[in-house]
Amino acid sequence: MAGRQRQRLLLENAEQLVLVCGRREPYLRRDGAASLAVLRAASLVVGLDGCIKAVGQADVIRNEFSEATFERIIDCSGKCVLPGLVDAHTHPVWAGDRVHEFAMKLAGASYMEIHQAGGGIHFTVEHTRKATEDELLATLEQRLGRMLRAGSTLVECKSGYGLDLDTELKMLRAIERARGSSAIGISSTYCGAHAVPKGKTATEATDDIINNHLPKLKELKLSGEIHVNNIDVFCEKGVFDLESTRRILQAGKDIGLQINFHGDELHPMKSAELGAELGARAISHLEEVSDEGIVAMARAKCAAVLLPTTAYMLRLKQPRARKMLEEGVIVALGSDFNPNAYCFSMPMVMHLACVNMKMTMNEALAAATINAAYALGKSDTHGSLEVGKQGDLLVINSSRWEHLIYQFGGHEALINYVIVKGKVIYENERCEAMSSY
Repeated sequence: MAGRQRQRLLLENAEQLVLVCGRREPYLRRDGAASLAVLRAASLVVGLDGCIKAVGQADVIRNEFSEATFERIIDCSGKCVLPGLVDAHTHPVWAGDRVHEFAMKLAGASYMEIHQAGGGIHFTVEHTRKATEDELLATLEQRLGRMLRAGSTLVECKSGYGLDLDTELKMLRAIERARGSSAIGISSTYCGAHAVPKGKTATEATDDIINNHLPKLKELKLSGEIHVNNIDVFCEKGVFDLESTRRILQAGKDIGLQINFHGDELHPMKSAELGAELGARAISHLEEVSDEGIVAMARAKCAAVLLPTTAYMLRLKQPRARKMLEEGVIVALGSDFNPNAYCFSMPMVMHLACVNMKMTMNEALAAATINAAYALGKSDTHGSLEVGKQGDLLVINSSRWEHLIYQFGGHEALINYVIVKGKVIYENERCEAMSSY
C-alpha cells in the first residue's frame, strides 16, 4: 500500500500548487499556455526514487499517506509550490572577464563591431583556451549554483568558446563533470560552430567540424566518456551561412544529436525555415525571423527559445513572441547566460518576457517550465508537477505564484526552497525571516 511505503518528501497545505499541466502534455501552446493547471489547498509527495508519487487536495493526500513514512515534511501553508524552472539556453563554460565591453555597448558599439575589433567571442576563446579543465569546472559550478538558487533545476549548457577540437572537448568534459558534481540537471550542447576561428574560412571551419570534431564526439559518446545531447550552430551573416549551417546540423543529427541552434538573430537568414526542414527540436533568438519561418516552426513543432535578456542588453528589437504564440509556435525561454548577457535568473527572464515581449505571466511560466523542457527533449520527465515526473520543485514565500514574475529581482528573498528529486538543495533562511514582515 502506497500510504505505508517510505517516501522522501511531503509538501503539504500549499496555498497554490502550480502543476502547469496535468494531462501529460509534452508542451503548451495557444490557449494551453494561457491557462495553467493550479490546485489550491494542495499537497505533493515525492518518493525515494526522486519522482512524484501523488499530487492532490491536502485532505486526500493526508488520508492516503501516513506522516510517519516521510523523511521530510514541509508545511507550505500560505506558500506556493511550482515546478523547478528550466533554462533552455546558456553558455556557462568560459574564462576571461568582458565587463569592459559593456561600456562599449553603452557607447553605441554593435555586437558585430565589438566582434570585429577582437572582442566578443574571440576574446573569450583566447582566455578559455588558456584555462585548465579544473579552472573551467570551478567557475561552471559556481555559476550553476547561482542559477539553482534563482530557481533553475534543469539547464542547457553549451560549449563554443574553444573553436578547436581540444578546447571544445575540454569544455564538454567540464560540463560532464558538473553533471556529476552539481544537483542541477544538465542538457549538454556541442557548439563548436559558435564563430569562425581566426585563420580559417567558414567553409574550412565547417569541414573541420564535420570531418574531425563530430567523429571524435561520436567516439566519446559511444564510449560513455561524454554525453552530448544537442548540436548548435551560430547561423548568421559573417559567421556560418545557411548552407554551412545545414551541413553541420545534418552531420550532428546523423550521430544522434538533437538540433538546437542560434538563428535569425541579427539578420534574417531563413534559419527558422531550415530548422523546420531538418526537424530541429528548437531554434534560439529569432529576433529577425520571417512570417514564413514562424508558420514553418509551428507546423514542425520546433520550439522557439526566446532570450529577452539578450535583446534587452544588446538593444536589439524584441522577438515577436505574440505573433509566434498566435501562430501556434511552442514558445520557450532561456537566460542566454554568457559573458555578453550576464544573467542567471529565470524569474527576471520571465519578467522581461512579459514587459518587453508582451507575454502573459501564464505564458511566461509555461515557457520557462514545460516548453523549455520540451526544447531540450525533457518534457516527459521535467517541466510540470505530475505523477511519475522528477520531483524538481520551488516553494515560494507568497500566497500567489505570480510574485515570482512580478517582483523584478525579488527572487533572492522570495524563493524559500529549491528541491531536486525530492531533496532540499537550497533553503533560504532570509526568506523565512522576511515572512514575518
